[in-house]
Amino acid sequence: MQGFDGLSAWSDMALARPLAWYRDVATDRRPAKFLIAGTVAASVDLGKTPEAGLWRELDRLTPIFLGRLDAIRQGEAGLGPAAPGESLLDLCRELARRMLAHCNFCAWNCGVDRLNGTKLGTCKLAAETRVSTYFHHLGEELVYRGVDGSGTIFFTSCNMRCAFCQNGDISTDKDNGSEVDARMLAAMAWLLRREGCHNINWVGGEVSIHLHRIVEAIALLGRGFSPSREDLIRALPAKNDFPGRFPAPGEAGEQTGQHEGRFNAPMLWNSNFLISPECMRILRLLIDVWLPDFKFGPGRCALTIARTAGYWECATANLSRLAEWGEDFTIRHLVMPNHLECCTYPVLDWIGANLGHAPVNIMDQFHPDTFTNPNSPRYRERFADLSRRLSPGELQDAFARARSLALNFEAITLESNV
Repeated sequence: MQGFDGLSAWSDMALARPLAWYRDVATDRRPAKFLIAGTVAASVDLGKTPEAGLWRELDRLTPIFLGRLDAIRQGEAGLGPAAPGESLLDLCRELARRMLAHCNFCAWNCGVDRLNGTKLGTCKLAAETRVSTYFHHLGEELVYRGVDGSGTIFFTSCNMRCAFCQNGDISTDKDNGSEVDARMLAAMAWLLRREGCHNINWVGGEVSIHLHRIVEAIALLGRGFSPSREDLIRALPAKNDFPGRFPAPGEAGEQTGQHEGRFNAPMLWNSNFLISPECMRILRLLIDVWLPDFKFGPGRCALTIARTAGYWECATANLSRLAEWGEDFTIRHLVMPNHLECCTYPVLDWIGANLGHAPVNIMDQFHPDTFTNPNSPRYRERFADLSRRLSPGELQDAFARARSLALNFEAITLESNV
């Protein structure tokens, strides 16, 4: 982990300050939030208490959790022992399971019973979760990829319909990949961290629609889960790098990802941020660093390009929550051709007015894909304005707008554009 701690990015206070907690967890100086949640005892019977009672218990325990988090952050306390019985971590797992029966994981608030699966919502999923692939991602921002990669787990399906989606193979195909249970998912995360990844990067498609399975896997990791060799072999087929590289006792990797003898890894939520308030309340207790997309302006672009109503209101509300809660996060904004006036400028203006300190990656990676690629049989003429790459002038105009607003973007953006 010394290489990660010595990254050039940390010499820039524009990144070091807003990502201080994440850095400390990634280097195991601090315990991840899920470990802290596991030390907060729940006082209700999770299996018998109605859902409304579980939410009241979450509201009661959240200030206790935040107090412990702050004391640990300030170096005034250690992690302490795990709760002897059911904990706040278990409460998060049970609430996510209950929500699945009237799904309100995301802003669509479909309310369908995904446990029963007779009717599907916007994500087209029942209770199953599928992983397309997982690997050491070396293409993320430097603060996430570090020297050994971001431990990225790609989930299938999505709750948005972005015409240009560059992961269209998994976001539009709910049956892509392999079905996973919580134990298999926990084994994937465990292996990536033991191999040296600096974080566990939950991404899709969209991750929020898989909340129940992810929280269940995190709860396993928080209760001392250690996969058997059979678990690892079962998880291996979906892995896209380092096949069979299982850390043996005594190897250097064996010490990666431990705090006070317990498995430790910063949890990174890589999301389109079309997330419900209830989902955010759970994730606040488990996620160490957030990587939200902020795609569209307040006009009709989200509706016409992604078939998503209420996008601006939901994304800005959730970004405001991160700022209010004092969370570690960076924002991604993908500049789209012909969409500076309607999308890029309003997005940057809002960040400047409300989140001026937040690191922003102004991304130039747009390329025509899925329904915007004129060379594809899936191409749709109505997306002609998105059928080309970004021009140098458009990117420079986006940078000029960000500079005029004094946004914190150069440290993270220019590194990823060289």
